[in-house]
Amino acid sequence: MSTSWRSSTAVSSPPIPIPIPIPIPIPNEEPSSFSTSVFNFSSGNPRIEETRGLMHLFPDQDSPSTLPFGRKPLVCVVGVPNHMTYADFCQFCGSFLHHILEMRIVRMDGTEDQYSVLIRFDDQDSTDSFFKHYNGRRFSSLEVEICRVLFTLDVQYTGSIEHAQPSNATSTEQPTCPVCLERLDQDTSGILTTICNHSFHCSCISKWADSSCPVCRYCQQQAEKSICSVCRTTENLWICVICGFVGCGRYKAGHAIMHWKETQHCYALDVETKRVWDFAGDNYVHRLIQSKTDGKLVELNTHCVHAENGCGSCSCEDNSISEALLNSKVEAIVNEYNELLATQLENQKSYFESLLQEVKEETETKISKAVQKAVSLKQQKIQAKIDRCNKEKKFLEELNENLVKNEDAWKAKLLEIEESLDIS
Repeated sequence: MSTSWRSSTAVSSPPIPIPIPIPIPIPNEEPSSFSTSVFNFSSGNPRIEETRGLMHLFPDQDSPSTLPFGRKPLVCVVGVPNHMTYADFCQFCGSFLHHILEMRIVRMDGTEDQYSVLIRFDDQDSTDSFFKHYNGRRFSSLEVEICRVLFTLDVQYTGSIEHAQPSNATSTEQPTCPVCLERLDQDTSGILTTICNHSFHCSCISKWADSSCPVCRYCQQQAEKSICSVCRTTENLWICVICGFVGCGRYKAGHAIMHWKETQHCYALDVETKRVWDFAGDNYVHRLIQSKTDGKLVELNTHCVHAENGCGSCSCEDNSISEALLNSKVEAIVNEYNELLATQLENQKSYFESLLQEVKEETETKISKAVQKAVSLKQQKIQAKIDRCNKEKKFLEELNENLVKNEDAWKAKLLEIEESLDIS
């Protein structure tokens, strides 16, 4: 039965495996002349969960013109090197991103240094074009690895999936992208599911330059396992703290002890427990310090209470007294640290208060200067207006004086005319 390939993973919830569609055989379909191969794959964070399944892949095509009959718009890019991040792969197939509906990162069995990508396209033509364009092409001009694109006929899960929920668009709310918080809708944008089963938009994950997952920080490129430098075993390993030599313990071939006898490097770190063993004292060391005389690593011995100045080597100190001394020292250190912290906080408070006062005074000074400048400009404008009014007043006064003089002259002249008329 076919299932929907869609994630319901959220940022706050554990990763949920994403089913991949299982193609349904078409009735009365012509038999394919190409035989398929079955490969085991896995995905998920091994510390949390691991999903296993099978995929049926068509073999490599010698010629792009001989495409397998009955192929689906689903391909698998196998053998992608681990040093390629999700962003690198999205950039590599960037010209076809708008045709990609979903991508899922899986790991084939026996290929820990590589991963594979299941890609589902929107139509068969885009799938065929992707195959013709990228099959046999190098991932980079500086790398020797080539891109191998295989048509995928069927993908099925064989292992049990914990916390799996059926993805039904009508009853279940669509998940969101942890980067942009938008809906993960395959009809509007491509979706990429990392190897730890977290889903993102292809455009969002293409901006993530790291090889780890933005949600859980699970890295697809795992660190190399340590091995014994002599017998190449991977169990019961010890690392020399002095020179970094990796050797197996006494319950294997004992190469770590041999290294101590040859070099007198007596301190070794257990790879699993991260505890330091002293071969010379034949016990675990809880604290190492560097000697001031020769610069070598030595064990910090406990203080002896039975000696006045302490012998520095015996271990006869009473547990209760040792605990009381330790608690008193810790309490004294805590009190001193609290006092120092309070002093520093008070100094910081005074410093920032002085800064605020300086800013306040500077602001007040600027405001007063601005007010004075505005008042002076206002006064200048008013004074100019007053001067202009005084000038007009003076002009009007002079005009009035001239008119009064002319009036007197005209009055005298009028009297003369009247007298001359009366005489006549």
